[in-house]
Amino acid sequence: MKKALLIVLDSVGAGALPDAHLYGDEGANTLGHIAEALPLRLPNMNRMGFSHIPGIGLEMDERAAGAFGRMAEVSPGKDTTTGHWEIAGLRLERPFPTFPDGFPGELMEAFEAAIGTRTLGNYPASGTAILDELGEEHIRTGYPIVYTSADSVFQIAAHEEVIPLERLYEMCEIARGLLTGPYAVGRVIARPFIGEKAGAFSRTKGRRDFSLDPTGETILDLLKRKGHQVFGVGKIEDIFNHRGLTGSNHAAGNPACIDAAIDYMRQDFDGLCFVNLVDTDMIYGHRRDVKGYRDSLEYTDSRLPELTALMGEGDLLIVTADHGCDPTFRGTDHTREYVPLLAWQKGMQGLYNLGTRRSFSDVAATLSEYFGHEERFGAVSFLGEMEEK
Repeated sequence: MKKALLIVLDSVGAGALPDAHLYGDEGANTLGHIAEALPLRLPNMNRMGFSHIPGIGLEMDERAAGAFGRMAEVSPGKDTTTGHWEIAGLRLERPFPTFPDGFPGELMEAFEAAIGTRTLGNYPASGTAILDELGEEHIRTGYPIVYTSADSVFQIAAHEEVIPLERLYEMCEIARGLLTGPYAVGRVIARPFIGEKAGAFSRTKGRRDFSLDPTGETILDLLKRKGHQVFGVGKIEDIFNHRGLTGSNHAAGNPACIDAAIDYMRQDFDGLCFVNLVDTDMIYGHRRDVKGYRDSLEYTDSRLPELTALMGEGDLLIVTADHGCDPTFRGTDHTREYVPLLAWQKGMQGLYNLGTRRSFSDVAATLSEYFGHEERFGAVSFLGEMEEK
């Protein structure tokens, strides 16, 4: 039996991609700029080679043993769904649509008719700012708040005492059904919140994402079809619309997600545990909170030994990210960046430089080879590069 643990540090970018200027992100470097602003201590990942990844500015651990590198994104865009799908072997030829001027009138009319009420907003906004702008009116009128961002998202915010969670989720399902063709955004996101007035509103852990069904086969589909277990933790079930999973724990927040991953890793299974750790993105990256982002990374690093202690000889750990969200950068949106790559197995001796991979899909190719399958998803496995200097 073999276990693979794949951890996505949501939004932990490793420097601007060559085409970052096309996205207004030239000069972004999530890890590098955090390390410049504050001491960043990641001793457990550094012992596996993380600090040797180029461009992130960490003090190198010369005694490290593991495989390190970085990956470029082939797919256009810089959103969660695109990044995770490419990690899983599915690359996009065209980006998901975005709506910098809000959603078209015909779409909003159809949505309002379907949910039986008017809406507020319909413009790009920060998720916290729009609550201060429209939260009190929402409480007064009962109308849900619709907004978007630079990402391909249709977000619906509602106070939990005004629109109960199940009704909010139902509205999201209705929106997902309408958002097809030219309106087929990557995600519809439920954004429940609490509080009594502007300045005191806060989002809750009832968030849910409603993604498009993957448009092709992913490593999750392949492993499930071949009889392996595939466990998703956190947002994974949302991002892949539950496809390719044999089990899932929709834990909310990094502490709960790490606990859920530990629970899975304690089990005897043959297959993949795929974990998204969202706090760095959702709580700190978009809010440009450098200290909070740093602290969240250090917390995750502090708990890594609990996971590696549950790995047997030959089990595989891969740590990466899905895009950037540089908390020192302008605006509040994701940033188009390389992502870090760390691969580790017990008993590794010395460092293995995996270089700059051409696609996030090299992860899918590696997992496929690791489990003994021929599919490579048009990418290149790095499994052999972990075994020879």
